Amino acid sequence: MKGTEPKHWLDSPKNVDRIWYWLLGLCVLLLLTDALYHKHTHFWFENWFGFYGLYGFVVFFLVVLAGKQLRKLLMRGEDYYDR
Repeated sequence: MKGTEPKHWLDSPKNVDRIWYWLLGLCVLLLLTDALYHKHTHFWFENWFGFYGLYGFVVFFLVVLAGKQLRKLLMRGEDYYDR
């Protein structure tokens, strides 16, 4: 039969939901491990529970926003190489 492709395991929304919940559970587990060790910090705010995870999330979010703005500055037209 032409045009029929084999079904992959990520084609099922149920499997995508499973991956999402496993990833969310792993993130929560890693956040909870923050309470299990003593941190040798330089600044007072580094002692906050979950500081490094929150810091990483916020900085990555800002990098994505900066990239969107940088794209506007650096983007070339569709016919840039056709000229």
